[in-house]
Amino acid sequence: MEKFPPFTGLVAPLDRNNVDTDAIIPKQFLKSIRRSGFGPNAFDEWRYLDRGEPGGDNAIRPKNPNFVLNQERYQGASILLARANFGCGSSREHAPWALADYGFKVILAESFADIFFNNCFKNGLLPLVLPKAEIDALFGLVEATPGFALAVDLAAQTLTRPDSVALPFSVDSFRKECLLNGWDDIGLTLRHADVIRAFEEERKEKFPWLFA
Repeated sequence: MEKFPPFTGLVAPLDRNNVDTDAIIPKQFLKSIRRSGFGPNAFDEWRYLDRGEPGGDNAIRPKNPNFVLNQERYQGASILLARANFGCGSSREHAPWALADYGFKVILAESFADIFFNNCFKNGLLPLVLPKAEIDALFGLVEATPGFALAVDLAAQTLTRPDSVALPFSVDSFRKECLLNGWDDIGLTLRHADVIRAFEEERKEKFPWLFA
């Protein structure tokens, strides 16, 4: 997992409550367990006018011009602005995989489904819960301001608007440390690689018959 540096990202608004994981990445794309390659099919049923299938050529599929992520002004967005209960439904880890592969780094919402929320942190995404009043204000600013972007500073725990207004946010200290250092579950374990190797060598000396 890559480290999470400060960055400024374009904001795309998805003005819907209860966006479930099947909407984020439909079930037919769950055959693969690789973490990459799901971005072109993120929000597939909303993004395209036909049914997508694994291995299909998305470049030739008809796009829904009314879906927000297909609009020119939101191309290249790395921050997704959503409403309440984002990521509800099944526990599929493919949902944060698809969002990250699309290019999103931060998701702002009034609330998240618990399993999806946890999966985001494990896959390098930063899901942030903001008060409804702040979410409402951001939707208004994004709609009124083409190119609206936020500066994200995880270390300082702030989102800074173009008018220099800083919005503080809360994040669990352990999860924050993991994102800043690029530690997923495997990375956390590998920090102790020397201790693990020493234990294994000692075990081989004490119980050689186990390794015969």
